[in-house]
Amino acid sequence: MIFLITVLLILLLMVGAAIYAIVQKDLLFAVIASGVISLILSILFLILQAPDVALTEAAIGVALTTIIFIITIRNTVRYEDER
Repeated sequence: MIFLITVLLILLLMVGAAIYAIVQKDLLFAVIASGVISLILSILFLILQAPDVALTEAAIGVALTTIIFIITIRNTVRYEDER
């Protein structure tokens, strides 16, 4: 029973981070929230006794993808209409 409650709380936290990433106007904060979602997912995989999948998700989902998105956002120029 405690296991089920723990998994449900982790999933609820993940859904909250996903909603935050969707409604966030700033792209950098949305990418960071996406990285948090990947981190929570890797913790969930670890709880579900899949350490190989958790390690892969942590390495690729949290670290590599988030860093690539942050570098891309930093290197792009933002153009806005001046009205």
